[in-house]
Amino acid sequence: MTSAADRAAREDLSARIRLSLARAGLPYFDEIAMFGGTSFMVDGEMVVHSRAGGHLLARVDKSRHEELLARDGAAQAEMGIGRSMGRGWIDVALGAVADDDSLDAWVGIALARPR
Repeated sequence: MTSAADRAAREDLSARIRLSLARAGLPYFDEIAMFGGTSFMVDGEMVVHSRAGGHLLARVDKSRHEELLARDGAAQAEMGIGRSMGRGWIDVALGAVADDDSLDAWVGIALARPR
């Protein structure tokens, strides 16, 4: 069960992601409710997702995985305890995307992933 604070953090991050995608010049993207949050899709593929506690799930270029994991607040994304989502999926803590510049940077990294 999710708390009101958790829902509020996810909803706040989702609103900020919408603005970040607009700043990135994307006039159109899809939003899909899944995994207890909101996935933001570009050309039918998930780019970022608002997760529990306001964490950002970013789908990134696999060749940059280790480099990006070294950033503050970045961790290997898991789908359940101990179930790695694999290379190219990074969980970014709320504090690491607390301001628009840091969120825009992660959204930009996700958008730059080859498709």
